[in-house]
Amino acid sequence: MTTILVTGGTGTLGRRLTERLRADGHEVRVLSRHSRPYAVDLREGTGLAAAVAGIDTVVHCATNTRGGDEQAARHLIEAARRAGARHLAYISIVGVDRVPLGYYRTKLAVEGLIEESGLGWTVLRTTQFHDLVLQVLQGSAKFPVMLLPAQVADQPIEVEEVAAYLAELATGAPAGRVPDMGGPEIRTFPELARAYLRASGRRRPVLNVRLPGKAYRGFRAGGHLTPERAVGKVTFEQFLAGRFPVRG
Repeated sequence: MTTILVTGGTGTLGRRLTERLRADGHEVRVLSRHSRPYAVDLREGTGLAAAVAGIDTVVHCATNTRGGDEQAARHLIEAARRAGARHLAYISIVGVDRVPLGYYRTKLAVEGLIEESGLGWTVLRTTQFHDLVLQVLQGSAKFPVMLLPAQVADQPIEVEEVAAYLAELATGAPAGRVPDMGGPEIRTFPELARAYLRASGRRRPVLNVRLPGKAYRGFRAGGHLTPERAVGKVTFEQFLAGRFPVRG
């Protein structure tokens, strides 16, 4: 079995990935800013050499929407090269090359750094996790009216399914850019919101709002969707059923 370093190993995906890899018998080191003994801020890189020593594979799940991902990737790549790592796998997002959102541009730039790293590499792009969509809807439901982006759909996917496939990729040979992975259904945001309201027992009116900017136009055009790769199995309603008890 291999020794695998998972960055962002305490996050939504990283935690599930770590559990799966360990269940399969692999030695896993979890790296995050607060996870001992490998508490490393990748943007600074301090302590990273010890974390990657003897590592065969790195799975890079860590990310920060407030910035610093490119610097973090450079530090990680350099450390992995020095340690003689065989494989660097990276989780990215469907549409990073089509939707002109700042965070997406950063993810695309990190993909480029990994491709040019000289390491064996694998990049998997997925659609948004169910967990993220739920978080967005719960935030919107804090207000008397749920304000949702008009004419925007989503294709949420179950994070456990992504973790299972990413574990398979990480323990295999470097595969380059693999086919995208999308959820089983493309749903409008009002449909997703009403599913959430039914499951949670809340009542809120839903209002569609047109937003300005190129990024919104990219989402409205479906640049973040992958209908030809709707390989996920768990629907949003099935995910919600696991999060909210049946109401008697």
